[in-house]
Amino acid sequence: MTSKFCFDFHIHSCYSMDSFLSPKSIVKLASLRGLDAIAITDHNTIKGGLKTESIKTEGLTIVVGSEINTDFGDLIGLFLNSEIISRDWGGVVDEIKDQDGLVVLPHPYRRKRFPSSELLKNVDIIESVNARTSKELNLNAQKLAKDLKKPMICGSDAHFSFELGVVRNSIKNMSCYDEDELRKMILRGDVNICTKNHPAIMRKTSIVLGTAVKKLKTIKERWD
Repeated sequence: MTSKFCFDFHIHSCYSMDSFLSPKSIVKLASLRGLDAIAITDHNTIKGGLKTESIKTEGLTIVVGSEINTDFGDLIGLFLNSEIISRDWGGVVDEIKDQDGLVVLPHPYRRKRFPSSELLKNVDIIESVNARTSKELNLNAQKLAKDLKKPMICGSDAHFSFELGVVRNSIKNMSCYDEDELRKMILRGDVNICTKNHPAIMRKTSIVLGTAVKKLKTIKERWD
């Protein structure tokens, strides 16, 4: 029987302003849904990743990451060990690479300013399927990856429990976690992207809920 290693490298915890998912619930859900590894990619912080990593898990690997807002939209850093301070594209890329991290371009066509070809050269991986993004924009992302000859992964971009693992990546003949091997296989493009129909109503519901959560947290911060 062929072994498969499954992972979702775009998940938000309660350390993101637009999510209520606790690290404990993320670990439990990921294990129940058959994932072997997850990356916590909270907005502009690695606190959620570090907290989740500290939870003892059997058969589930936690990768510390962050989704950083830049002047040309979001970038994800994977395999991080310290906070990313910069907020400009070049500075963020440099800080990720200084930590020996991988630079992922998430949901390429959900951004106000699109990066130039020169800036895109420094991206390691394109998120070709984002579960919170329309099929049309995901197809555009896949074309971009092919044009740039960049490897692709997918991400659930989960902010709520019903989203976690709804899309996932799998690698054949990898029975256990090996960071170096996983990195090599991702960068070689040896990843199978597993998707299923994610109704538009689910995407819209998640976005609306995320906006509401962000407003509630903002109000709470003002009162505290």
